[in-house]
Amino acid sequence: MTVRRDFQEPARCRPDLVIGRAELLSAARDQLASGGSVLLHGPAGIGKSTVLGALDAEYAGAARTVLRCSATESESHLPFLALADLFGLVLDEVAPRLPGAQRTALESALTGRGESTLQRDGLALRLAVLSALRALAAEGPVLIVADDLQWLDPASAELLGFAARRLGGTPVQLLCAVRTEGQEYDRHLRASPPDTVAVRLGPLTRGQVAELLDHRGHAALTRAAVREIHRTSGGNPLFALELGRALAENPTPPRPGEPLPVPTSLRALVLTRLDMLSVEARRTLLVASAGARPTHALLHAAGRENAEAECAQAAELGLLATEPEGTAVRFAHPLISAALYAEAPAQERRAAHAALSTAASDPIERARHLALAATGTDPEVAARLAEAATQARDRGAPSVAAQLGLLAARHTPGDNRPGPDERRLLAAEDAISAGEVDLAQDIAREVLTRATRPADRVRAWILVIDSAGHTMTEVDAAFPHALADAGDDPRLLGLVHYQLAWRALIVEGDFTEARQAAAHSAGLAARGDDRRTELLALSLQAQVETLMGHPAAPATIKRALKEPQDPNVSCHHNGAGSARFRWLVMGDQLADARATVTALLREVRRRGQVESEVHFLRGLAETELRSGHCGRALDLAREGLHLAHDCGIGETASAMLTSLAEASGGDVDRGLALAREAVDHAEQDGDTMYLSRALGALGYAQLVAGDPAGTVRSLRRVRELEQSLGITDPARGRWQGDLAEALVRVGETAEAQDVIDSTREHALRLGRESVLAVLDRAEALVRAARGEHEAAVAQLTSAQDRFAKLGYGLEEARAAFALASLRERRSPTAYDEATRLFRRCRALPWLRQVDEAVSAPGSEPEPEPAVGAPAEPAAALEGLAAMERQVAALVMEGATNREIAARLFISVKTVEATLTRVYRKLGIRSRVDIVRLAAGRRAK
Repeated sequence: MTVRRDFQEPARCRPDLVIGRAELLSAARDQLASGGSVLLHGPAGIGKSTVLGALDAEYAGAARTVLRCSATESESHLPFLALADLFGLVLDEVAPRLPGAQRTALESALTGRGESTLQRDGLALRLAVLSALRALAAEGPVLIVADDLQWLDPASAELLGFAARRLGGTPVQLLCAVRTEGQEYDRHLRASPPDTVAVRLGPLTRGQVAELLDHRGHAALTRAAVREIHRTSGGNPLFALELGRALAENPTPPRPGEPLPVPTSLRALVLTRLDMLSVEARRTLLVASAGARPTHALLHAAGRENAEAECAQAAELGLLATEPEGTAVRFAHPLISAALYAEAPAQERRAAHAALSTAASDPIERARHLALAATGTDPEVAARLAEAATQARDRGAPSVAAQLGLLAARHTPGDNRPGPDERRLLAAEDAISAGEVDLAQDIAREVLTRATRPADRVRAWILVIDSAGHTMTEVDAAFPHALADAGDDPRLLGLVHYQLAWRALIVEGDFTEARQAAAHSAGLAARGDDRRTELLALSLQAQVETLMGHPAAPATIKRALKEPQDPNVSCHHNGAGSARFRWLVMGDQLADARATVTALLREVRRRGQVESEVHFLRGLAETELRSGHCGRALDLAREGLHLAHDCGIGETASAMLTSLAEASGGDVDRGLALAREAVDHAEQDGDTMYLSRALGALGYAQLVAGDPAGTVRSLRRVRELEQSLGITDPARGRWQGDLAEALVRVGETAEAQDVIDSTREHALRLGRESVLAVLDRAEALVRAARGEHEAAVAQLTSAQDRFAKLGYGLEEARAAFALASLRERRSPTAYDEATRLFRRCRALPWLRQVDEAVSAPGSEPEPEPAVGAPAEPAAALEGLAAMERQVAALVMEGATNREIAARLFISVKTVEATLTRVYRKLGIRSRVDIVRLAAGRRAK
């Protein structure tokens, strides 16, 4: 696809921020730092020049000489132009050092005097370019930066390639970018130095496109619009920015189900090729662009008799992709389809939709085409669309249901029942289920401008409140309006008081008020015969009582689970199933909790309920983390965080949970950053409920990172917050043991014991066995600090056994680690058990702590043999610490340091340090000596 130069952003206008390219930037940096060259390649508009500019700015300072050129299509016919860009400013410096013939040829080529040509002066010119680069490199490193290699004039490209292939061992690096389609970069790679790495730039994700649009001033675009921009642009950043600009400047947004408006700058990419199509072929492609999943059979059914031949013509022009099976019709890029549709007159679009409304086999698709073919209100069309929306909802496609619902509302006459506003509100509720909260809020506020029926108004106010999520302070003004519109109707009042219960919990942090408001809502809903709201209110009441440690919680959960049930509530993230899951997790029933949340997650995915999916992904990740499956927990947490960012729902909670997973099984620094992000968001949103959870995650990450003082600061705040909130169940956040452990590390043993004693009282009352085991582990550290060594060892041993029986794998490993730290002077293999358990959990940050403990001074009391006097093979190998024996065993198998690091989840640097200790202990000098020792051992 050719991009016209007149709308490409000039490099000087691009911001320094490079979005979505962290991984490939890292690879390119590593290559450049090692002295190699980099060839960036990818399709037009993908961001090659942006990345090239960032790398140029970063590495140009390290070179003595930087040679730059940026070719253009309009100048590619001018011979030696790129060569002049590269060497024009340094000609005076290098010319005196060139042989006469080479100097003459180069000066002639660069100045245009003497009409030098490759045919006449080829060898001299080639050698001149090579000699010039070597002369410059003799004075210091040289960096050649070349953008748009595809437009280099052939003569310059030939000369540069000749020199590049012969620069081995010379400090000359190339940093180049070239436009390619697919993987067609071999020709340019062959003309690069032998040590060149090709780095392909691919499309951006939806989240990265959203970040890019936000950075360029299009933050007001809705998430639904961003999703459509990402789909239409194919993740191409330049195309996405052009589409975003057009949408932001368009006074009338596209109708539901219609493609985005495509700006003239992007239409120009394909219109020239469209003009080469026959009239009939263009009409066929218009029908294909209007269809959701076009095939040759669908086009035939829509009246396009010569579809195969016309599609073949389009494929030859590069408008359609060639499919192996030959049945599907797929555009070479989504932008081609959008531009074709945008260019077509409205009458032709309606004709295409009319044809598809009878040709499509899916009833939902037929209804959508019927709506887009019709104009004005039509009760029959509206009814068909409403039915299609119901089918989409039942199929688990609430986003599609929302679109169809809005189309139904547009075609619904004002005196119809249900009326247009009722259908809009139902569409808004579908939008919330799909995670499109911006759309839901826009619909609700539009309805409020004209609705007069109390039921419609209250329903709209509830949608405004619902779409605010945890930022409920932003919609405080909605509550008095909603109460006024509800009047004395118990059904409507039940809805409002349910939201007031959430406000008391999230904004005020008042658990008592939240519990009372939820109970009041359940009573009102029962009077109004609104079973759905009654079940939601009972579930909320049960969750609040669980967090409070209230004795009524089990009875309330039973009431919430009683028949009749509403299927939409039973799997809802605020429903009874969720309340039961939380009860199971807090009650140490991990197997049942996993089964429960897995079933809930499967159901909400089937229904397409995105907000509930985000919630239950967190729940499953939490369960896996408590079970000690850190790798699995990290994958789930990252998936949930990505989805939360995508839809703008539950971002604070997802960042908090991902922080815990990162600190347990991933990157501690990433865990710290996510926890701080969650704390900041909770404070900005006024979300007191999640502020304590976020601070708890921060304290844990600080503990793993080796910052006990930071842990104490964070978790003291949690303690104060939860005391003020009235939270008494220690299983809610499970931070108390971490606080006590950190207090011991900073020498505050008295306060640590106070935390343990006060927490134990509530844990005993509620029967929280895992919490009691955590407290015992922490108390053992207090005792050890006081010199009660034997008692500490006994208490830790007991705690470890109880964790194993309860299935808390990570906590069991932490107990074994603490036990090893008390026994380390007694046995060189004290850390074996902790290492084994942490590795089973894939708890990489904790494994690094074990390695640091093993490497610490004083942890190796055994006398070391003198170098050159190796010990007996069997005794020597068995006298190594756990990590040392494992590394030595892998060396015996012939594993490299990098392979050992990968298998043991440690860094290469750690492998090298461990081997150094092994050599010292065994009195040997190399890996070969380890193998010899092993051979001697086998011989005996």
